[in-house]
Amino acid sequence: MVQASTELAALNAADRDAFVAALGGVFENAPWVARQAHVTRPFATVADLHRALMAAVAAAGDAEQLAFMRGHPELGGRTARAGAMTAESRQEQGGLGLDRLSEAEFQRFERLNAAYRARFGIPFIICVRRHTRASLLGECERRLANSLEAERAAALEEIGHITRLRLVEAVDGPGKPKTDGRLSTHVLDTVSGRPAAGVKIVLEELGASAEGLLKETVTNADGRTDAPLLGGGPLRIGSYEIAFHIGAYFAAQAVTTSRPPFLDVVPIRFAIAEPEAHYHVPLLASPWAYSTYRGS
Repeated sequence: MVQASTELAALNAADRDAFVAALGGVFENAPWVARQAHVTRPFATVADLHRALMAAVAAAGDAEQLAFMRGHPELGGRTARAGAMTAESRQEQGGLGLDRLSEAEFQRFERLNAAYRARFGIPFIICVRRHTRASLLGECERRLANSLEAERAAALEEIGHITRLRLVEAVDGPGKPKTDGRLSTHVLDTVSGRPAAGVKIVLEELGASAEGLLKETVTNADGRTDAPLLGGGPLRIGSYEIAFHIGAYFAAQAVTTSRPPFLDVVPIRFAIAEPEAHYHVPLLASPWAYSTYRGS
């Protein structure tokens, strides 16, 4: 993956070759994008630099844009298994396990890749780091119904997401675009009216291609977790479940409950649709009832 080692000020002062060398990997197999953007220096912010790079893509002719899109690898296909792609794409696909799919998953990706390429003449382009595997497959099926014009626009939008993430890692400087999200929780004991400390929490990804267990932790004295359940990058679009083990918590508080307890493990299933947003999924619970909501 591109490393966060180049200062924006240094890029503003760099000659074209140095500028392209620093940014050439941000756009897949397309150093010409950085060459075109070089003439529009200086950039006040990293976000301005990204807008200039995307403007270079938008200003390209149809044939050049099409060739650029065709330079992207297919997802989860033979190229991913062979690792025959740029280092950036290899790490992005590998981070979601697309280079080590089961045979059934591999065949499904192959079928969708073939159907997509036959319809649109380009590989299916999507920002892998903003999706679960189940979401990737669902998006490919959904976008197969697009018109050619709508799908080219969708592919360019996804290239914007991909390159924004790569650029934020490649360049240090003011005005970085927001690329990270956060998932947090909070448990309130409605019997005592206080935060619930020591509640076991298990976070899982749901779906046929899900990773399964993502995190297991306990609440602290404030009823929260010491670190976000998810964070440090974009949240992946998909379905999730947080299981709150409140039966054991209330037993430890010597609260009178039925035997066995009416509520033991409370599962809250929810979906993430905005990778750069803050999702707060709290639980207000007694031994007999609970409620939740999307907070902030």
